[in-house]
Amino acid sequence: MLKIRIEFYFVMMMLVSCWIIFFTGAPVWGKSLGILLYLVAISYTVAGLWLQNRPAPKTLLWTCILLFMPVVGYIFYVYSGQLLFKKGSLFNSKRVSDRQLFETLRKGEPVLEAPDMLNDRQRNFTSYLDRVTLTSQNQNTRTKILKNGEETFLEMKRVLMEAKDFIHLEYYIFRYDRLGQELIDILTDKVKEGVEVRLIYDAFGSASLSERDSRKIAESGIQLQPFLPLKWGWFTQKFNFRNHRKIIVVDGKIGFVGGLNVGVEYLGEDNRYGFWCDTHVLLEGEAVQTLHAVFLVDWKYACGDKLFEDSRYLQAVQADGDGLVHVVATGPETRDMSDHFYAMISCATESIWIASPYFIPNQAIMTALRVAAKKGIQVRLMVPESNDGFLTQYATQSYFPELLRAGIELYMYQKGFLHKKVIIVDGDMATIGTANIDLRSFHLNFEVNLFLTGTASIHDLVTYYEEDLNESRRIRPVEFYKRNLGVKWKESFARLFSGML
Repeated sequence: MLKIRIEFYFVMMMLVSCWIIFFTGAPVWGKSLGILLYLVAISYTVAGLWLQNRPAPKTLLWTCILLFMPVVGYIFYVYSGQLLFKKGSLFNSKRVSDRQLFETLRKGEPVLEAPDMLNDRQRNFTSYLDRVTLTSQNQNTRTKILKNGEETFLEMKRVLMEAKDFIHLEYYIFRYDRLGQELIDILTDKVKEGVEVRLIYDAFGSASLSERDSRKIAESGIQLQPFLPLKWGWFTQKFNFRNHRKIIVVDGKIGFVGGLNVGVEYLGEDNRYGFWCDTHVLLEGEAVQTLHAVFLVDWKYACGDKLFEDSRYLQAVQADGDGLVHVVATGPETRDMSDHFYAMISCATESIWIASPYFIPNQAIMTALRVAAKKGIQVRLMVPESNDGFLTQYATQSYFPELLRAGIELYMYQKGFLHKKVIIVDGDMATIGTANIDLRSFHLNFEVNLFLTGTASIHDLVTYYEEDLNESRRIRPVEFYKRNLGVKWKESFARLFSGML
């Protein structure tokens, strides 16, 4: 609290200093005093930033923002959570709750031996995941790949209508449009039948959800909680961290996770995007317990209710499955998802296929892909032809020259907006979920992914990827290097902001 007060006093000092320097007729000594006060505040912050020993590019970026954007840069530094995030105190309570619950779950589970069908690559990767994550791998789980919004939401509605005990939902974007209202109507009917319904929505991603809509949903009996509400005031430093997860758990038996939020655009009904290419997964079996645990710790963080103390919410239900399914949740309080992507990519011997709406990787991922391609491994990257933002569009393209020089195949999806988040390695390992290959998903967002090893559902992911290739245009080096100077400037400009996208 003392640290926050100091920063509050500093911003007041800066404002007073700027007012004296630029807007008053103070004598030279008065303006000199204003400059001195400003430099003291900035120097204190910059010195603290340097002592944190962050990666050099990040340190230089924030230093430039603090030095060359008077007052505004400092306020952005504070509100982005930089002061407390590095110290580990910003989400400390959530970190402790998460660890306690996941460790409790693991203690009650038998030691899982790797199935005999796994090869050495798969064993090495699953062993890595088992050591570094808080969650367990599951064999007794069935996974079904749901292709695009129409198939996904039809299956969701069917499962929701069959609920008997509880329905728990968690979304980054939940719109109260036609699709959102259809789901709310189903959930309202289930509440009347005595089914418990809880919904977490990210306060920023679901900003279109008005107070009137929220009140109407709550009055229907649905328990509604915003995640990281957008509070006004100096003491809010969590604005830049968002809950990007998309989870549904029904009766602890069936779960959904993937790239689709709730809104008509995910059905391809928004003319701005056209056809929406995405992928979701239906889970049945033991892994649903882990997915549910992710929801339960988020619910506790959002409102304080410790639902996980009720054993009925954490009953594992087995299902006939094949291969291994591992639910992995990451966020600003845990290990980066990029570590797991890097580990899987590094296991490849034949192929690495990636589909992501945004490709703004860290240096480790870039190096892993370049080295793999140089070794003769087929590396494919599919991104949308047209993105949903200027910076993300051109920041992604800024990485193309390096990828093309390494021999990586680049494809731009043309049928509509590609939003699926999939990595497939050697056709027998895959990850699918909410995390994009960008620095926001790696460092700032709460994400959840499935890691599949040797499951039949991986073949469906391969099939759908090949189908999407038919709707894509391959980028050839000669063609790409002929782009005009204006495009190159846009790419270079957008690249400057890659650490914040």
